[in-house]
Amino acid sequence: MLIAITRAVSPSINRCELTFHAQEPIDVAKAEAQHAAYEECLRQLGVRVVSLAAEPDLPDAVFVEDAAIVVDEVAVIPVMGAASRRPEAESLARALSAYRPLKFMEAPATLDGGDVMRIGRRLFVGASSRTNADGIAQLRTLLAEFGYEVIAVEVKGCLHLKSACTYVGKNGILINRAWVDVTRFAGFELLDVPASEPNAANALLVEDAVILPSAFPQTRAMLEARGFAVRSVDVSELQKAEGGVTCKSVIFTAPAIA
Repeated sequence: MLIAITRAVSPSINRCELTFHAQEPIDVAKAEAQHAAYEECLRQLGVRVVSLAAEPDLPDAVFVEDAAIVVDEVAVIPVMGAASRRPEAESLARALSAYRPLKFMEAPATLDGGDVMRIGRRLFVGASSRTNADGIAQLRTLLAEFGYEVIAVEVKGCLHLKSACTYVGKNGILINRAWVDVTRFAGFELLDVPASEPNAANALLVEDAVILPSAFPQTRAMLEARGFAVRSVDVSELQKAEGGVTCKSVIFTAPAIA
């Protein structure tokens, strides 16, 4: 069974960190409703959702993906690139400890989970404004004993690697080539987002379904024409906070550890 850890929207989300987006007012009630619909979409796909309470003093805390990297054997708790977000890790680590042993990264390493795209035993890690070389090196060291390969990928013009590309199954990577070093993805089929939808590369694969923001109908049509099963969800308010569909959950396979 797949488990998704999520967290309720913070009432202070309008104070979120922004790097590439201009600030826009976020309707908190609408964001909460959209997040609830996102969680329901996961449930409909057979995922057990474990929802954590909101963190009123942590505006970005709904974006739980950034605070952990979970593989089959262990959960790694990073030092997130934005100092204001680092307190988010404490409660998420407590929740994950029921399912995985924990390993902790140390400064000067910084790494956001949104920079980590796992495909099998390979983890592609974005070298971004939030993830530095020390972070990539520490993740490589922490996961080496489990046989994972960690591959650094240059990211430019967007927040995280998974803003620029995500794995959607069938050996395909949905991608905006302008934001990422595509040479690292030899052997994969690169599925280019339409030029009119440059932010559409962030999609979430759950079993055989691809969850995609409803703001990107041309990307959905392209994927469906190629045989992908797509579920659209409205995350427009969270997109104002540089969020997408991957960053609102940490998804992994049970069973729990004792």
